[in-house]
Amino acid sequence: MNLFKLGDFILHSGQKSYWKIDCDALTTEDWVTLARIVYESVGKFRKAIGIPIGGLKLAKALKSYQFSNPEYPILIVDDVLTTGKSMERLRQEINDKCIGVVVFARGECPDWITPLFKVNFEELNDRIN
Repeated sequence: MNLFKLGDFILHSGQKSYWKIDCDALTTEDWVTLARIVYESVGKFRKAIGIPIGGLKLAKALKSYQFSNPEYPILIVDDVLTTGKSMERLRQEINDKCIGVVVFARGECPDWITPLFKVNFEELNDRIN
């Protein structure tokens, strides 16, 4: 299984794409390592909640970094962000102080979401044109 794939895909957002990031290719050890990177990036949080399905493995790997202090924010995580709508919906449902992290961002992230890895399409388009 490959992390990056070429083909004709319909993304979770409903958008069409000629390439896909398939985080099912990541191992348990990869998720544990990414969880450590997330913790070092955002600091303390009281609970990690994953966006189904992609964010669930990361949320599970983040359990050992949770703190029970109600002053800390809730961490919303996902594997790949394209539009951010799933993250925004969950944030509104939670209706509490939230921060977000995605492993890969295919698009612009709102200020409250930190991408670990980002594809900068504007920069790529500037180089092509």
